[in-house]
Amino acid sequence: MTNLKPIRIAGVGYSIPDTVITNDDLTKLYETSDEWIYTRTGIKERRIVSGNEDAIDLGEKAARNAIEKSGIAPEDIDMIIAASTAPIELYSMGCQIHKRLGIKKQIPAFDIAAACTGLIYGLSIAKSFIASGMYKNILIVATDNNSKLLDWTDRGTSILFGDGAGAMVVTEAEDGIDDIISIDIKSDGNYDHLISLRFDGENCPLVKPNDIHDSKIHMNGKGVYAFVAKILPKYVEELLQNSGMTSDDIDYLIPHQANIRIIQAVQERLGMPEEKVVTNIKYYGNTSAASIPIALAEGVEKGNVKLGSTAILCGFGAGMTWGGAIIRLREGIC
Repeated sequence: MTNLKPIRIAGVGYSIPDTVITNDDLTKLYETSDEWIYTRTGIKERRIVSGNEDAIDLGEKAARNAIEKSGIAPEDIDMIIAASTAPIELYSMGCQIHKRLGIKKQIPAFDIAAACTGLIYGLSIAKSFIASGMYKNILIVATDNNSKLLDWTDRGTSILFGDGAGAMVVTEAEDGIDDIISIDIKSDGNYDHLISLRFDGENCPLVKPNDIHDSKIHMNGKGVYAFVAKILPKYVEELLQNSGMTSDDIDYLIPHQANIRIIQAVQERLGMPEEKVVTNIKYYGNTSAASIPIALAEGVEKGNVKLGSTAILCGFGAGMTWGGAIIRLREGIC
């Protein structure tokens, strides 16, 4: 049997828009207040793209940052995986990022749509490709600009989201130590109605017309919370158990930044102290697929996440999808 090759997380990076929208700013759109939003979500402000800025711009910046930290030349990237909740370019954001990075080599570049679980899905795919020996250096870019797809009259949904991008470079570990200790991804399509975003288009005029829906994000907030609160804490606990580990073996919990109450539910289930839990939801809101890598990369950059440590990443998203990964964080990734 061929030995599987170990994986090294070589670099992480992130990018956020300059424009800040506070809870007080949102009072110009509908009846709300900073107190109402913050007590329910943990969000004070979010970053929003402006003008012609979009998810590809953010993804390029995050990718360049991660590549620089990795010490791997752009031309040595073998594959690009772009994860987005709602890609701004449906004909492959991965290809757009390949072009933006100036990579001349013809390599596979493709998109995955696993909503807010996109980084973990992408990491699982990258691990398989590298472990099999097919590819050596893979760039994962998770980038979203959900602000362009929100109904800004829908207070219950539009208060939650911000824009941003996170990126990760993974490569074959020459020292034989695998940085991905454990990884798992799941889904249940029976709950797809909880979060939806339709792109119907119109039928050919020669056939019966189809129903047209608006192309905006719709979410059953209470339903999502009930589903995730039931599934995620137990799932993360089982991920640890199946890996032969306990929460005492984990230095940091880096969860998807969707709602502070969901984060606290996972924290309480694992019995982890607050200093081990990485959150930035207060300042960025829910940046969807970009959420986990932004929290990781910013945490390392600001010194809130010390390297030479072990972290558990976990998230959930529309579909419904969810996943988790237990990873090693080596010196030099950021």
